[in-house]
Amino acid sequence: MRVLDKLDIKSMDKEELADLMRGWDVPAFHATQIFRRLQCGITSFDEMTELSKSLRTKLSETCYIADATVEKKLVSSLDGTVKYLYRMHDGELIESVLMKYHHGYTVCISTQVGCRMGCTFCASGRSGWFRHLTASEMLSQLMTAERDNGIKISNVVMMGMGEPLDNFEQTARFLKLVNDKDGMNIGYRHISLSTSGVVPGIKRLAELNLPITLSVSLHAPNDEIRSRTMPVNKKWPIAELLGACREYQKVTTRRISFEYALIAGVNDSDACAKELAGRLKGLLCHVNLIPANPVAETDFCKPDSAAIHRFEQKLNGLGIHTTVRRTLGADINASCGQLRRKTLQSKEEYHEVVRSDG
Repeated sequence: MRVLDKLDIKSMDKEELADLMRGWDVPAFHATQIFRRLQCGITSFDEMTELSKSLRTKLSETCYIADATVEKKLVSSLDGTVKYLYRMHDGELIESVLMKYHHGYTVCISTQVGCRMGCTFCASGRSGWFRHLTASEMLSQLMTAERDNGIKISNVVMMGMGEPLDNFEQTARFLKLVNDKDGMNIGYRHISLSTSGVVPGIKRLAELNLPITLSVSLHAPNDEIRSRTMPVNKKWPIAELLGACREYQKVTTRRISFEYALIAGVNDSDACAKELAGRLKGLLCHVNLIPANPVAETDFCKPDSAAIHRFEQKLNGLGIHTTVRRTLGADINASCGQLRRKTLQSKEEYHEVVRSDG
């Protein structure tokens, strides 16, 4: 990718960097040096003091280093969860969330600016879709969080703004880069990728056969309910989606996590639980129940605690391993999309975007 006619060097792998060096008649071993420094989170070529000044000049004239700068930061007084609003090189805003668990630090990253899936219970897509993020911009969300907090990230969740499999090439590139032993060296088993149900993307992901955790946003037991809340279901209905999941599991042998946002009076009945269990029978899976977050412009609300517990118990009783997601950052609206939207509205940028978008 090029920005202002410069190469996106942080999205390059070591082989591509070696090719670049050879094209400049520079010893190829510099490629690994450059890769390691970029993956450490540096933001300027001047920091690469192990390189000659002439090579640093050549790099700065030809390439740019993607970064995510902190526009706004909210810290939960309840559990220390940090919600970031990042500004990218072109001024676009994205969100990311840093969460602390007993096993280490997890970052939930965005893969697009906005989202075009149009799920009615999600804030990310309410303002529309603007562009894909590059692999380097995904990495930058992790690096900025590490730099800002003086920590090491151990887990990544691709569940922020956007649909990762709608941005497949850059998502796949990010996975390769973040796992590289000369880079951030985050193991595939410590990475979760969430999709709303982009069937071709699931099939392509299966071909990569990476031991990541696939999370599928199901949110309904049948096409009637799912199509009302998730427009993607009209293109790839539940039967086709679950068929792709079974193929994915056959190839990878990995357990699949199904995300299920409980919406009061919509998908939280005993009948829904029974139908859902029937759909998932035979799949090695786990259901992650998520009490729905309130989103402006909808009347959706989460069920009361008794209804949530009843749904969980019903699924477990029917042989589907089910848990309720622990809520983090409740006092800072840590679900993705809301901070960006509020910020755009408060600056009156949102209204201009809507008008220009038609």
